[in-house]
Amino acid sequence: MEKTLEKVESFVLYITILLFPFLVLPLSPTNPFVVTRLAVLVAGIALTLLVKSIRVIVTGKLEIRRGNFDIPVLVVGIAYAASAYLRTSNKMEAILLPGTATYVVGAVLVYFLLNQLPDKAKKRAGFFLTLSAIFYSVITLLASVKLFESIPQLPAFYRSANFTPENGYLPAVIFLATLLPIIIIGALKSKAINKKAFYGVSLIIVIFTLGLSIFKILPGKDLSPRFPSYSTGWSIAVDALKESPLLGYGPGNYLTAFNRFRPLAYNQTDLWALKFTTARSFFLTLLTETGFLGIAGVILLLLTFYRIAKKDIQEKRMVGWGAAADPVVISVIILFAAFLFLPATPVLLFTFFVLMAYLSTTKVGSLQLSTQGSSEDGEGGRAEVVTTRLPALLVTLPVIVASIYLGYRSVKILDAEYTYKRAVDAFAANEAIETYDTMQQAVNKNPLVQRYRTSYAQVNLALANSIALKANDPNAQITDQDRVNIAQLIQQAIREGKATVALNPLRSSGWEVLARIYQAIIPLAQGADQFTVQTMTQAVALDPVNPNLRIALGGVYYAAGNYNAASQVFQTAVALKGDLANAHYNLAFAYRDLGNYNLAVREMSTALSLVDADSPDYEVARQALEALEQERAQAAADSDNLTAPPTGEEPVLEPPLELDEEAQPPEAPVTPTPTAAPTATPAPETEAEATPTEAEGTENPTPTPLP
Repeated sequence: MEKTLEKVESFVLYITILLFPFLVLPLSPTNPFVVTRLAVLVAGIALTLLVKSIRVIVTGKLEIRRGNFDIPVLVVGIAYAASAYLRTSNKMEAILLPGTATYVVGAVLVYFLLNQLPDKAKKRAGFFLTLSAIFYSVITLLASVKLFESIPQLPAFYRSANFTPENGYLPAVIFLATLLPIIIIGALKSKAINKKAFYGVSLIIVIFTLGLSIFKILPGKDLSPRFPSYSTGWSIAVDALKESPLLGYGPGNYLTAFNRFRPLAYNQTDLWALKFTTARSFFLTLLTETGFLGIAGVILLLLTFYRIAKKDIQEKRMVGWGAAADPVVISVIILFAAFLFLPATPVLLFTFFVLMAYLSTTKVGSLQLSTQGSSEDGEGGRAEVVTTRLPALLVTLPVIVASIYLGYRSVKILDAEYTYKRAVDAFAANEAIETYDTMQQAVNKNPLVQRYRTSYAQVNLALANSIALKANDPNAQITDQDRVNIAQLIQQAIREGKATVALNPLRSSGWEVLARIYQAIIPLAQGADQFTVQTMTQAVALDPVNPNLRIALGGVYYAAGNYNAASQVFQTAVALKGDLANAHYNLAFAYRDLGNYNLAVREMSTALSLVDADSPDYEVARQALEALEQERAQAAADSDNLTAPPTGEEPVLEPPLELDEEAQPPEAPVTPTPTAAPTATPAPETEAEATPTEAEGTENPTPTPLP
């Protein structure tokens, strides 16, 4: 029985190692790659712990193997777990998507579980990791030749010609390059014909896939990866550590830090409009998210690895192999180097901890968890030995309960994610009622996911607007029941928007979602314009160098007729990114409506100089410039990128709805970032007084007008 349970325990771990790198299932509309791997990881850990607990109860003893890397690996796991619990505002982001805490802590647990296997069984993990690389390569190659396109039953992401099991060729390059030394040495050292043939074929497949992946990401290629600079990542990390030096900003919360702390210089790069959930280097991401505790664990791990690898290589050199005698050392070095210069993915981190377990030398300790006693039969006085395993049951019971609870909670979370996927599919099929009902189910099943809340708010708002459109139809009439429905849908949209903010008060995008909801109901409800300004201002405060948010806030002022405030906000947008045509374009309209036509012509001329002469935007800006020069206001033609500030010409509900106290925005979080909205001051009368407002702590790039 004991041997059988030991084999089952090993088998579960092997299957987890095999499936984790390449398996992708359509469980999520947002990121099925990560969600599938989290499901595999949690299921593998829960089943292994259950089997191990049963084995301890059956044998009445607990064997504990201690490895070389246990302490540093444990420090890394504790850093992620503690930071997720104490620092990540929305714990579900750390758990589900991006799920950073789950897959790092899970990989750490896999390291310890692998270490509990006998050395011979543990070494087989390398074979299953190699086998997984073969499946990974074959899937990538089949997708590249468009074989999956002809199978309509497959999910849409599978049918992409650029599909890989990690949704990118850069992770494929790192993963396959990491395992390449193991495959090469396996082919060289194998004496059996079948093993040599296996490793030989594997080597050909992996090298071919590796070459294809490298070709796909060469500079200048469409799939060449782009990341923020190291200086940007370092600046973000330093500012994040100022707020929480020990535990950082929290796993899965890098986007919040990126919004708040990226430097103004980032706006001068061609990536300025993109937001990132990771730094260019994994170690910078780790420093930002887990602080000095996380980086201390990594440094300790590096030092331990260096000491053990150096000793191991010296011993192997004596027999003539040197470093090549243990290819896993080379593989770990490749991963360390990749983490230093590039981001990490769940597969790469999982592979790293599996290889660390492979390298770890263990010492076995045993704890007896059964007791023996004697009893008399009552007749002949003969004593019988009685063995009880109650201590083993008491020791393993918490582990069994935790494993069952872990599995139960995971199923509930995955069920909610799959329900959300069904809602998104219903929306794509234009099934309004099914979308609404299924989205509501997803929110009820897991109310802690911001994505569900945001989507549900937008669905409610869209339905309210569709009813309100009757106001523009002379053949239709808004009934009392319509007003009730509109009010209910608006209130629900606001509640979901506020819930989005509450889940992560420091996330700018949540405040922006709530602001867009208020902005959409300005024609329908009293006070919505003030709430829009209040929430959009907070979104700006939490993403202070984002010029597009400034343009959106300025547009709210403009639509309300507050051209002084609008011009000030547009000036700040120009100061943040002087080469942004849309900022100058909007500022020109604000100056026009203030009567400052000279300034308006200057800004429109600048906008015209910044757009491509072959784009539709150029003609839009040219016509607007001609109109300004003739002191006439004209509506801009359709444009790809240039969008004039809103005019408020939307369906109006008469009389407007009155929003209750529940609809008011939540209180803004206390942050060092200023949150005050610009005050309405008189507009400059001359061009000399029209210097754009200087952004806090930045230089003011004054635009140069065209002649």
